[in-house]
Amino acid sequence: MLNVPSQSFPGPSSQQRVASGGRSKVPLKQGRSLMDWIRLTKSGKDLTGLKGRLIEVTEEELKKHNKKDDCWICIRGFVYNVSPYMEYHPGGEDELMRAAGSDGTDLFDQVHRWVNYESMLKECLVGRMAMKPAFPKGMLPQSQVTDTLAKEGPSSPSYDWFQTDSLVTIVIYTKQKDINLDSVIVDHRDDSFRAETVIKDYSYLVHVALSHEIQEDFSVLVVENVGKIEIVLKKKENTSWKCLGHPQENHNSFIPKKDTGLFYRKCQLVSKEDVTHDTKLFCLMLPPSTHLEVPVGQHVYLRLPITGTEIVKPYTPVCDSLFSEFKEPVLPNNIYIYFLIKIYPAGFFTPELDQLQIGDYVSVSNPEGNFIISQLQELEDLFLLAAGTGFTPMVKVLNYALTNIPSLRKVKLMFFNKTEDDIIWRSQLEKLAFKDKRFEVEFVLSAPTSEWSGKQGYISPALLSEFLKRRSDTSKVLICLCGPTPFTEQGMKMLHDLNFSKDEIHSFTA
Repeated sequence: MLNVPSQSFPGPSSQQRVASGGRSKVPLKQGRSLMDWIRLTKSGKDLTGLKGRLIEVTEEELKKHNKKDDCWICIRGFVYNVSPYMEYHPGGEDELMRAAGSDGTDLFDQVHRWVNYESMLKECLVGRMAMKPAFPKGMLPQSQVTDTLAKEGPSSPSYDWFQTDSLVTIVIYTKQKDINLDSVIVDHRDDSFRAETVIKDYSYLVHVALSHEIQEDFSVLVVENVGKIEIVLKKKENTSWKCLGHPQENHNSFIPKKDTGLFYRKCQLVSKEDVTHDTKLFCLMLPPSTHLEVPVGQHVYLRLPITGTEIVKPYTPVCDSLFSEFKEPVLPNNIYIYFLIKIYPAGFFTPELDQLQIGDYVSVSNPEGNFIISQLQELEDLFLLAAGTGFTPMVKVLNYALTNIPSLRKVKLMFFNKTEDDIIWRSQLEKLAFKDKRFEVEFVLSAPTSEWSGKQGYISPALLSEFLKRRSDTSKVLICLCGPTPFTEQGMKMLHDLNFSKDEIHSFTA
């Protein structure tokens, strides 16, 4: 195995760090923008130095390429010559050099796991690391128990399968009691069947090329008290299957989730509505034969091809409305994913997203995030601090808390914006506060008109100390915080200064 450098990434003295501990981009030279990099990759210039050849790279060979003008980095088993990319890297050259001549997967994941490096660096690909194959070849028997045991963490799951004349049932035994429907993600494309189960910080994968055809619709059932998942498939023909199928990449693996690559499926844009002057509600429909429910407080990544390169950005799905229970869905709600997205005219990604027509496709990843829903259990006071589109993670948290937490006494949202026109779902928030007396909302504007009579300014100790009044010294409290990086960093410092503990604060970052 490759040795991963032990230092933090970015390092304490890195160009990519700012004084408060967050990250900022390094100013790039003229002609070194993302668009300039894309143009270079399409110029036909040899960026690897290997004249188009792909080679198998040994660990010893990788270690030799550790200088700025000769820098190879391994990410998830693939080796890239990143020397040509040095001057285009928003985090600066020093960040790339931290992984020079080594496996930079962990370092990469700590900073920007979501970046689509395969597309960005495809013309820099040197080859694959010399490693043993990740999965055995051959047919799967009708019953197979996992032989991959995790050295740490929860017990390794196993799976089995059964059949009738018309159905095939795949059963996953997780050996955990906190499994629910959003713990399992199922995708079926052509003959490839993929079921990923998230267990704490680990991922268990059943991935096979099915031996026979199945129909598009299937069902996913969870028996929570024993941690059993049943996926029921419908056969296209009533014939007996001798085996489930052939193993695909990483089949029957149980590994830390951070070590898995992001998996995408193409979702169709079915509607796009204006919410404010620069924010829109996008509705995407999952493809047939997909089961995906994004857990509360987690995000996904949207991926679009832009000028021939796939660009990726993180977004948090929202409910279609704060009052979705009053709407009559034409189709089951769980086939749709909604996003509140601010369109930046000078941006690189959102203008392309905004140009999509109804019926076009966007790739959506599996969920990511470290918010744990058990943080809301037995909660008495929930405080939400949001700035701009930092409101999006709060939508599902707010809905879930008001609907599912009996102990909840109060939910308070302090929503920071520039002007009244920037406030997302203002009327819905005010109606919810009127309808549910447990909920209160306060709007704070940094550039209000003279007619504005509410609070104004920026996040401050004075505003927070007045807003964050817990019911008693012993009441269970959670404060959720999301917004631009300076807002989040300043807010975290102020909350600690106000003596809220680490366990009482959750900041949403992607």
